[in-house]
Amino acid sequence: MKCEKQENRSGLDTALCSIQPRAPAPKPRLSRREFLGAAALLALAAAAPGCKTAEPALGHEPIIDIHQHLGYSGRSDEAMIAHQEAMGVAKTILLPSGRPVSTPSTHDGVSNGLQAKALGNEACCRFAKAHSGNYLFAACEVPDLPDAPREIEKYLKLGAVAIAELKFGVECDSPEMQRIYELAADYRVPVLMHWQHKMYSYGFERFHTMLAKYPKTKFIGHAQTWWANIDKSHADQASLYPKGKVIPGGLTDRYLADYPNMYGDLSAGSGLNAFTRDEDHAREFLRRHQDKLLYGSDCNDSEGQGVKCSGAGMIAAVRRLSPSREVERKLLYYNARKVFRI
Repeated sequence: MKCEKQENRSGLDTALCSIQPRAPAPKPRLSRREFLGAAALLALAAAAPGCKTAEPALGHEPIIDIHQHLGYSGRSDEAMIAHQEAMGVAKTILLPSGRPVSTPSTHDGVSNGLQAKALGNEACCRFAKAHSGNYLFAACEVPDLPDAPREIEKYLKLGAVAIAELKFGVECDSPEMQRIYELAADYRVPVLMHWQHKMYSYGFERFHTMLAKYPKTKFIGHAQTWWANIDKSHADQASLYPKGKVIPGGLTDRYLADYPNMYGDLSAGSGLNAFTRDEDHAREFLRRHQDKLLYGSDCNDSEGQGVKCSGAGMIAAVRRLSPSREVERKLLYYNARKVFRI
């Protein structure tokens, strides 16, 4: 896949991003990167005085989807927009892929485009500029490229609200990943990581060391290994979609409970499986971690409804399993506003 050609296919305007500025919290001292990040947000505010702040009326209370992709499995932009509207999503965060390269972390190119034909930084930034009322974007790059931090920082300065999706064959505590964690702390944006045994983000059992080392970095866990490990009895890490009853106290459960900077992305078939395999456990899990979980869809269908759409399935599961209306609204909307500062 040649991302450069795909990213320019829509011919969108290249004007400055029309992104709602995120006001920084007061800090005693600012690093150079923090200063640059704040300056970039002020510039965006000046460039977009008419930026919309109110969510559109969609028939339900608004939903924020923190995990969607452009070009997903070849899906058109128009189909993606219709998909999000069908689910009732008010704001969507587009997660780009890194550059297409042949490196160990992309499994010699197999994992380019997030192994899903997902488009890259420029495409997501342009699309968000053209649809600023409803779409935001993240920044991403292949971690073991020497200029990865510089490429990510370029889009953070343009208003990216996260570093995501980090879906690469790297050790979670490698120097390459740690420089990304540091960058996220400097710009006060979360890092969303795809955990998949022996494929993406290695060393899940050691990740607590990174959570402790980077307390100012907000981490969001996602995908098969993340959700399989809600279960204390999950021993076979090669089992990516386990079934049956869940025993509380798995590694994921403990990460969410023990580290204030750890959050969970509800998206994809792995997330939906985790909550439908044992609904009694799911109700208590949602209650226990109600301030740490965020709705995402990460589905590549064009319907936005029905059995083919895991995103719509998760919305239904959240509404059915949340212990209260207040918890439901946190999961579908307010937690994302807080974590992404939108």
